[in-house]
Amino acid sequence: MVFHMKTTLNIDQVVMARLKQESARRGRTMSELVEAALRRFLDSEPDRQELPALPQLSSGGSFVDVSNRETLYEAMGER
Repeated sequence: MVFHMKTTLNIDQVVMARLKQESARRGRTMSELVEAALRRFLDSEPDRQELPALPQLSSGGSFVDVSNRETLYEAMGER
């Protein structure tokens, strides 16, 4: 069973005029055309834009062996 919802949309008057013309030309309701257009839009793949490469920064290297807990504590002045 298919359920339909009634809703209110604010549509530009030029777009609405074109929708009315197309509805009459095709012999379909405006609701049918809007629903079909929304389905097509929602089912389409989004445009995937390639992201720019992240900048590469030099930190100057590490001063402590981060895998050694004791040297980390000493560097932080906690021991």
